[in-house]
Amino acid sequence: MTKEYLIERNGKKYEVVIGLEVHAQVLSESKLFSTSPTKFGSEPNTQVSLVDAAFPGMLPVINEFCVKQAIKTGIGLNAKINKRSVFDRKNYFYADLPQGYQISQFKDPIVGEGKVILDMPDGQKEIGIERLHLEQDAGKSIHDLDPQNTFVDLNRSGVALMEIVSKPDLRSPDEVSAYIKKLRSIMRYLGTCDGNMQEGSLRADVNVSVRAKGSKEFGTRCEIKNVNSIKFMQMAIEYEANRQVDLIEEGKSIDQETRLFDTKKSETRSMRSKEDAHDYRYFPDPDLLPLKIEKNLIDKLKKELPELPDEKKERFIKEHKLSSYEANILVSEKEISDYYEEVIKKSDKKLATNWITVELFAVLNKKNLSISESPISAKNLSSLIKMISSGKISGKIAKQVFEK
Repeated sequence: MTKEYLIERNGKKYEVVIGLEVHAQVLSESKLFSTSPTKFGSEPNTQVSLVDAAFPGMLPVINEFCVKQAIKTGIGLNAKINKRSVFDRKNYFYADLPQGYQISQFKDPIVGEGKVILDMPDGQKEIGIERLHLEQDAGKSIHDLDPQNTFVDLNRSGVALMEIVSKPDLRSPDEVSAYIKKLRSIMRYLGTCDGNMQEGSLRADVNVSVRAKGSKEFGTRCEIKNVNSIKFMQMAIEYEANRQVDLIEEGKSIDQETRLFDTKKSETRSMRSKEDAHDYRYFPDPDLLPLKIEKNLIDKLKKELPELPDEKKERFIKEHKLSSYEANILVSEKEISDYYEEVIKKSDKKLATNWITVELFAVLNKKNLSISESPISAKNLSSLIKMISSGKISGKIAKQVFEK
């Protein structure tokens, strides 16, 4: 069991219940229903086809590669792959949604129930996955370039997203942090999403409710829309959970609504009343046939899957005699595990583990670098460790060399 996160007021204890809807951009060179490119940071409106701009008579054509990426992600989440799925129109109006509807999936998603295992300080916790469905992204409204006008950039319009919906199994900001990191790690290992939150390719809607400790009934939930950093997710949950507890203690009711997180004030604020599915008038998209997936395609993609974090962790513990803690650190990112495996090819495993997790990480953290930007190559670190274990140099001298 993981450590309880409770809010106390006037001798009463409240539990926080959290569910996440993660929007992960599919790693693909073209969009979900058009051949437009998906390169980040391009000039506004330079990656837009007639389909993305919703010109009359333009028909969407499904991108097979995006479908395969969604299936691979589903397999990585230990989830059921549905052999039949349907694309629906989700109807709502935004200036940056040129069609007046979003092509998404409602009753028949591409991926069904799955699970993610979190390694928390107090033990493991299983988080249920409700579903994964494919949908197209909207464009972007830009409000700060002109005091009188809003500009619309359609570069993101039609970009493929995987919406991964968790069950309401998360109970604290720390669990949310661990869940997002694990999800991002799995998708990076699979090569299905780059997980770059600063570029908007991974963001989440956070559903928060509170209830008296021991109660089995769910409270009224509020959805915090489009949070794009783990730190902000944690801050938003803290604020929102305390706000709801305060309302209950004052004898007031909680409105089911969609809220925004104000990063400057570190508080959530009301955006609009929460819509239900019927508000969007979902119906099957008449331009797209149901998607039928053959079992042999699922089997083929399963065989092509790389070794995922949980499997790699087990192997590292077994083969390299690492502790669970060390293995967790070394498999947390694919680049870290690749670096470690390169170093230990020709050097002592125990020494390599210590040098990477202590000395190297200290330098990288100080300089704010990722392991792929490390000033010390895996080959050079391996050579240094070999010199220590062969007695050519002492650990003290090695540290001086390492500094240089």
